[in-house]
Amino acid sequence: MSEKIRIDVFMNLTCTTEPQLRENLKKALSLEGLTAEVSYKRLSPEEAERLGLKGSPTVIINGKELQPLPQGGFT
Repeated sequence: MSEKIRIDVFMNLTCTTEPQLRENLKKALSLEGLTAEVSYKRLSPEEAERLGLKGSPTVIINGKELQPLPQGGFT
C-alpha cells in the first residue's frame, strides 16, 4: 500500500503563481502516477509568520517543506 500524500500550498494574498503552480503539481502527480490531497491557502503576512512560513508560495508535502529557504518574510 502506498503512502497517502498530503500537499499544503500557502501563498500570500497577492501571489500570482497559483495557476501555474496548480498546473505543475497536477502534471507532476500525473507523470508519477500519484494522487494527493492538495489544499491551497492564502494567508496574510501575520498568519504566515505565526506558522513560520518563509516564502510565497510555500509547498509542504506530508509535513515537510519542499524547498526550505533560509530567508524570512512572506511577501
